[in-house]
Amino acid sequence: MRKKTQNTFIKIANCVLIFCVFGFLFTGCTSKGKNEDNKEHLNRLNLASSPYLKEHADNPVDWYEWGEEALEKAKKENKPLIVSVGYASCHWCHVMERESFMDTAVARLMNENFVSIKVDREERPDIDQIYMSAAQLIAGGGGWPLNAFALPDGKPFYVATYFPKEHWIKVLEQISGAYKNDQKEIVLRAEGLTRGIQQADLITTPVDQRVHETKKMYGEISTHWKSFFDYESGGLVDPPKFPMPAVWEFLLQEHYLTVNKKSLEIVTTTLDKMAKGGIYDQVGGGFARYSTDALWKVPHFEKMLYDNGQMISLYAHAYQVTHDPEYAEVIRESLEFIKREMTSPEGGFYSSLNADSEGEEGKFYVWKKTELESILDGKQAKWFIDYYNVTDSGNWENGKNILYRKMNDDDFIRKHSVGATEWNDILSEAKKIVLQQRSARIRPSLDDKILTSWNALMMNGYIDAYLATGRKEYLESALKNADFLDKKVIRDEGRLWRNYKNGRGSIEAFLDDYAILAKAYIHLYEATFDIHWLEKARLIADYAVNHFRDKQGGLFYYTSDESQNLVARKMELTDHVIPSSNAIMADVLFRLGEYYDENPYREMSQTMMHQVSQEISKDGPYYAHWASLMGLMTHQPYEIAVMGPDAIEKTRMLQRNYLPTAIFMGGEKENLPLLENKYVKGETIIYVCRNRTCKLPVSDVNKALGQLR
Repeated sequence: MRKKTQNTFIKIANCVLIFCVFGFLFTGCTSKGKNEDNKEHLNRLNLASSPYLKEHADNPVDWYEWGEEALEKAKKENKPLIVSVGYASCHWCHVMERESFMDTAVARLMNENFVSIKVDREERPDIDQIYMSAAQLIAGGGGWPLNAFALPDGKPFYVATYFPKEHWIKVLEQISGAYKNDQKEIVLRAEGLTRGIQQADLITTPVDQRVHETKKMYGEISTHWKSFFDYESGGLVDPPKFPMPAVWEFLLQEHYLTVNKKSLEIVTTTLDKMAKGGIYDQVGGGFARYSTDALWKVPHFEKMLYDNGQMISLYAHAYQVTHDPEYAEVIRESLEFIKREMTSPEGGFYSSLNADSEGEEGKFYVWKKTELESILDGKQAKWFIDYYNVTDSGNWENGKNILYRKMNDDDFIRKHSVGATEWNDILSEAKKIVLQQRSARIRPSLDDKILTSWNALMMNGYIDAYLATGRKEYLESALKNADFLDKKVIRDEGRLWRNYKNGRGSIEAFLDDYAILAKAYIHLYEATFDIHWLEKARLIADYAVNHFRDKQGGLFYYTSDESQNLVARKMELTDHVIPSSNAIMADVLFRLGEYYDENPYREMSQTMMHQVSQEISKDGPYYAHWASLMGLMTHQPYEIAVMGPDAIEKTRMLQRNYLPTAIFMGGEKENLPLLENKYVKGETIIYVCRNRTCKLPVSDVNKALGQLR
């Protein structure tokens, strides 16, 4: 029987490898939707907070949310678990739901032989991490939907991605039979796989104190990373191309500190190409999740909050460096999109917009040439069509056109012998008409859950946009969001909710929520000098130190010490589409050490850096946020104190400049250690300090900038 079971698993493995690769290629694709009016059968997911889970409420599958109820049922009935992980804008998640989970015969197989759990990976990334680690150990990669088969205690023994219905039925039958007939073999497999999951990505050994980061080590990072960059089209080499803002943030910082022109060149190439490409919504603003091609032309059309928050920060910093007006335009249009489509009345930000509408990917965003000709007048239509590379046969699928640009505005103006002012007026009016016409279409669905870490990224984007452009409405939006999160997700002692939906939070927060929110609040303090936000950042960070930190190795687990029902506690060390939560927490602790002049914070941060510093050059740009922190540490930040009645105005003038290694503090109260004895009544004085040693105090902003240079 054991040999037969092993052969069964080999067959399943071959099937999984095929479809795991297939599913991985389509990771991040989006839903084609379903008939939400079907109320004939509602399972317990109808009570879920996640819009993604609610979409499965009319499945005949007897779904559970992750929790004690499902695990107890599986243990009591000795049934294996199916843990199916997806998210709202995942195309193949919805294909599998429509093909398999809505099918009564498939549901019967699942209900009789398994306990089935549906997970929204955006609400529960801790669960996704565990089963994605299993997929990587089994097949070397994974994607979504992620379908894990596990023992009743959650230990996985088999993981795969998308299956067509006929293959899914075979897998269900084979695994059900194997579990009934040779459970001991499956338990052995689960135990071995779980040990691998528990050990992967963990660094719990004491730090090697002989490791010391240096300016030389920092200066060599971009040289080691050269092979990762596409110097012609921007971004990282090979499609699909994700924006990866943390990479370009590091290179901007490195250019500032080392005057490496190549670093600035690849950043501006990347930002220019993205701003012209289909990944950027040329009419409505905002960025799609990634481009399927190397030229940024063809996006997966879903728009994620976390991407747009980071991209706005990146373009704001690049604008401070280059003063390129196109970057300011990207910021303006993107924030108009966020305000128009992604902001709740309370000041929170929604999670994502689907790529699909009316059953077609990108239908909301693409155009036939005849459509544009019917809504724009002669010259306006002709120039708009040429500017955005629209053709009769279409530049995409089925005669449709993605709006994207090849020419710079100066070249386009010369080609058509038109004045810059006239062309800008024509283009602006045409975009308004096209956007208005597009707004009448059936819209992609909105995932309106509010996630703490993603909101903090967007808040940070608003702050950076304000500092770069001086537009006070951006700061007002950041403050409204900060106040919303303060009231709705922060609890006693700095404990956070991960999510907010239907007037309440329901899921315990993870390390990225603590780290990114603390970072955003520190940044908000720098923009306002309201000590409340710095104190909140410290409260949140202290809670994370007490409940997430591994005291032996010094790094932080992704889940708190109060987490239950998980077979492993993972550590998130590398950057993905969102930077590493450990890297951001190390950044937060370093800054708190500077603000409060407390060595324990600095020492925790330095220990974390020591643990990963050898990986930064070796493993490429997936350690970009760590690399930025190394720059801050090795070059010793400027402590800039601005004290007096005009402190905010003078600080705003200073922060219009790109100063990535400066830490700002001040106001009219000496409420931090580094502000003591610096207030002079009736005067506004700027102190430029390093390592708590200050240069000659000045009142003129330009003189202070001179001291920084």
